[in-house]
Amino acid sequence: VTTKVWLRIQSNSCSMLCSTRLHCVRTLPVPCRGMRKIAAWLADYRKKKALGGPQDWKLQYQEKFIPFSKRDLVRMLTEFFYVLPDNRMAFLSFVEQADTSLLRQYHSTLEELKSLYDPLNPDRDTFPEISLTEVERSSLETRLLNSMADVVKQANFNVMSEDTIAYALLQDHPQDRLQVRVNLESYEYMKFWALGERLGPLPSHIISRSRAAWNLFGKIPPSQRRYFKRVLVVARMKGSHMILKSFKDIPLEALEFLLPEVQVRTSLFAKTFLYTTLAIGGVAIFINVGMVMLAEIKIGGFLFISLFGGFMAYRSWRAITQHRNARLLELSNTLYYRSTSNNMELLVALVERAREEHAKEIILVYAFLQALHNMDEVQPILTVEDLGKIWGFHRIFL
Repeated sequence: VTTKVWLRIQSNSCSMLCSTRLHCVRTLPVPCRGMRKIAAWLADYRKKKALGGPQDWKLQYQEKFIPFSKRDLVRMLTEFFYVLPDNRMAFLSFVEQADTSLLRQYHSTLEELKSLYDPLNPDRDTFPEISLTEVERSSLETRLLNSMADVVKQANFNVMSEDTIAYALLQDHPQDRLQVRVNLESYEYMKFWALGERLGPLPSHIISRSRAAWNLFGKIPPSQRRYFKRVLVVARMKGSHMILKSFKDIPLEALEFLLPEVQVRTSLFAKTFLYTTLAIGGVAIFINVGMVMLAEIKIGGFLFISLFGGFMAYRSWRAITQHRNARLLELSNTLYYRSTSNNMELLVALVERAREEHAKEIILVYAFLQALHNMDEVQPILTVEDLGKIWGFHRIFL
């Protein structure tokens, strides 16, 4: 397979693929209808005693992300399959020509997305400022999301279904001391995409704390947790503008942290612990100080109880406020340190990722087909180990 023939085949294939995708992309459902689906799944999940995870998760989430950079992938393929100098130069020349071809293709895609998003961009700093009606805004957002569908798919992201979003909104994890409340009625729509799923153990200091809390109920805390290397969020509050954000290393049960205008809430366990501590302290103060004041100062019982009740109410309010402020700081740190891009910068990064993923797929297919083509030739001779490497690349990445 020569370089020119391969590029011609790839160009025709890309055109057919793009046209097929455009025909297959459906118009996004009415936002309120999507929110109703999430609300219906929430009601269904609340009826269940235990949630093991989203329904049919293995069928919903099909990992296609290639966990190597293009440079590392080219280096590994060169070391494994292109030992001869002539073959290596031909392979590197093909990679360069493929990059050039994809660069032109995705540049036009990026310009199209920019033109659609520019009137919606809340960070726009140029004149004139564009004022859109609600109908015009909704129409532009729908067109933008439909245009993003191809790019997100080529970037090897997986869309999160309504039942997965409902599971993430409802399910809390013992590792997350932070818990938030999401009012679905305040949102026009919310969409999530993720890639790079991984199962990782909980940090050691979190494991010990969660194990102590869970053992009170005779349960064993989970040893591993489902994370995603990248998560994309598209959402809009009613009466507000569309937000586009990207985050890294986000657990499945923490997707709601990424939404705008969430409210921090105190868990039942934290409230019980705080109120129990305050009650024990209040009883100790009442016995040690209150009885002395009643006996020595001759203060009225009703007045003392009123003052003591006011003092305990203030302490309770102060403890809950401090706890909520600590969780707000934790939420702010999460959004600050795990955010990678937003709005227009997200579109640029998304197109660049789609281009790189597309290039890696082309390189792998080319190397695989060329290796199969060389099997009938005398030189170079492929050993069983070489075929195993080819098959390993094929199984893992394709």
